Amino acid sequence: MDKPAAPGPQDRPEPTVLTRVTRNGTAVIELARPGALNALDLTMVHLMTRALTAWRADPAVRRVVVRSTSPKAFCAGGDILAMRSAGLAGDDTAVRRYFSAEYALDALIARYPKPYVALIDGYAMGGGLGVSVHGSARVVTERASLAMPETGIGFFPDIGASYFLPRLPGAFGWYLGLTGARVTGADAVACGLGTHYVPAADLPALEAALTESDDALEAVLDRFAAPAPPAAHADAVARCFSAPDLPELRARLAAETRARDWADDALALLDAASPGSLAATFDLLTAGAGSTLEECLRRELDLACRTARTADFHEGVRAALVDKDRRPLWSTAGAPRL
Repeated sequence: MDKPAAPGPQDRPEPTVLTRVTRNGTAVIELARPGALNALDLTMVHLMTRALTAWRADPAVRRVVVRSTSPKAFCAGGDILAMRSAGLAGDDTAVRRYFSAEYALDALIARYPKPYVALIDGYAMGGGLGVSVHGSARVVTERASLAMPETGIGFFPDIGASYFLPRLPGAFGWYLGLTGARVTGADAVACGLGTHYVPAADLPALEAALTESDDALEAVLDRFAAPAPPAAHADAVARCFSAPDLPELRARLAAETRARDWADDALALLDAASPGSLAATFDLLTAGAGSTLEECLRRELDLACRTARTADFHEGVRAALVDKDRRPLWSTAGAPRL
């Protein structure tokens, strides 16, 4: 009987996180799971954590740059499909293991002692913001599309979003967290999610300068940054999303006259979201406005572990990512509350 052939190079899975350190002391992390738009699975979280931990005390490393090998996405989020499967199976251990590791990575990035630069060209959603917004510099292009779309899948804005969203100016974080609306690179800079706006055509030259030049980081970024166009509907966002509760917020949107089309779109997004998720998100952002990042992450971890077992989360992910019919049937039980 013939022996099975030894596995060859073609049988080995491609690495999903690539790391290197360049001559000028720039450590590079490349997210390389393009088929899943770089959605962060547990292996990717562990690989990023291991690399960042090793570089933290390495004197040869001056700064970290995180980029994507995908032409479509920086990182489209966390591994929500795996969390749905674990929740359906009642595997609380797997749920807690994943979210604990992901949130610990976000905290590591937020407290990193060296400059951490994310190059966002394409989608950056959910967990993708966790591995970018907590860093010291976030470069966005005109092709960038940023969002926290969790209320539309029966979940809530996590990855420390309950810390950074309520701190964005003009109630913009409340708008992003509740509606799940996508914002452009220009709007991301205007509201504080992004720090530098660089045309996509200039991104290769910026990457080369970051990894090859001995110039200071800010000098390199300032050399390539361009003025961002003004944010759309900033005044209307501030008027409506500074409301003290959800009923008043809806009333302000219904009464909005100066940005009627935008208000209608915002109401439609709220109507499509899980009502329970909206209530939980409002509570979470309210609490997060007066909390530390670590307090926010602990609160989010508790809520994530409970939410992963709910009907709304299972139904929301089904409608968005499994059957893709975009027609979730929300439960009257809603989502867990704080």
